[in-house]
Amino acid sequence: MKSSRLVSILLLLQTRGRMTAAQLAEELEVSVRTVYRDVEALAAAGVPLYGDAGHAGGYRLLDGYRTRLTGLTADEAEALFLAGAPGPAAELGLGTVLAAAQLKVRAALPPELRAHADRISGRFHLDAPGWYADAEEAPFLPAVADAVWNSRVLDVLYRRWAEPTDVERRLEPYGLVLKAGRWYVVAGPGPRTFRVDQILRLAATDEEFTRPDDFDLAAYWTEYQRDFHDRLYRSEALVRLAPGVTLPRAFGIRTEESGWTLARVPVESVERAHGEFLRMGTAVEVLEPPRLRARIARTVAELAERYGNPAQNRGD
Repeated sequence: MKSSRLVSILLLLQTRGRMTAAQLAEELEVSVRTVYRDVEALAAAGVPLYGDAGHAGGYRLLDGYRTRLTGLTADEAEALFLAGAPGPAAELGLGTVLAAAQLKVRAALPPELRAHADRISGRFHLDAPGWYADAEEAPFLPAVADAVWNSRVLDVLYRRWAEPTDVERRLEPYGLVLKAGRWYVVAGPGPRTFRVDQILRLAATDEEFTRPDDFDLAAYWTEYQRDFHDRLYRSEALVRLAPGVTLPRAFGIRTEESGWTLARVPVESVERAHGEFLRMGTAVEVLEPPRLRARIARTVAELAERYGNPAQNRGD
């Protein structure tokens, strides 16, 4: 876009000093004629831009002139570099673009804001995925991102949980979301949400689609997460928690004289809750629902039978 190109010319001249039209054209990947027109537009807008003829000539800004990225505060400068997310950018094929953009923005910052940005990028590093989550391979992510940018329809073979597991889908990709190290594409019609790493086959088409004018990706994702959790935790368990033990979603009812807390906990399913509560060992006792309590009791009995009496196993 012309507006972003004009800003780029300003930042390049501010960062590198004198540059010829040919050098600017090569950097911006446009024609020299386009650079001439852009320089004229900047001069008409009042930017003190001068051109010198000759072998050592070129365009330069008046000494002391600096763009200030109007309104940028210290906090905003810090946030800009904290939100760099080089890993996700590289996955999208934008790693070098992001690096170049950060370099240009850094050069354009006043010294006091540049110090803030350097300090924040040197002291904080974002690593979104959890420790125990394997990295999900998403080989079709760049193709999906390209379709998002260019509003192109995708024909995909998608693997889902329900039968039949492998299904063909026609997607109109509205946007991409990175959640806990995993990429999701929000696509019409619907819209609906798909895991990019579950795309088994992808064919890009020349068919264009029109993204709804009123579609807000951030608002959609917030609502999607809310609905997801509402669907996820459809039942609850009544449990006793040992002294000092807390659960993020537990709703305390009362504390017993022994120090144990009686609480209700939202659960997704008996099988999922069974595994979660077993990991807590003797720090929790499930009272309800009966099916969940019986399931845990069976597992504990099987473990006791398998391992037997520890003292006997040692030969004591």
